[in-house]
Amino acid sequence: MFCSKCGSLLFPTQAKDGVVTCKCGHQEPVAGGQTIKTVQKKKEVEDCPVVDGIEGVMPKTNVTCPKCGHNEAYWYLRQTRKSDEPETTFLTCCKCGHRWRKY
Repeated sequence: MFCSKCGSLLFPTQAKDGVVTCKCGHQEPVAGGQTIKTVQKKKEVEDCPVVDGIEGVMPKTNVTCPKCGHNEAYWYLRQTRKSDEPETTFLTCCKCGHRWRKY
């Protein structure tokens, strides 16, 4: 829905159910029968529950742990940014279990 005064996008008002507000301050009721859902942004996931506890079958690489200095770690890849940017490598030390990421 767009503002009838200035043409900008209307946003739901949390204080009043069934009312949308424009950045210019104009408020309008929601058109007959429409419902509005507000969606919260998802927090970036630090740990991957899919790989927790199965490190023994994950691939290993030679990289130095920043915490204990051990030179071997399990790794997996996740796309944490836009698809046109490279994926993020998540590493877990084989010795101390410290987790870090490499961009």
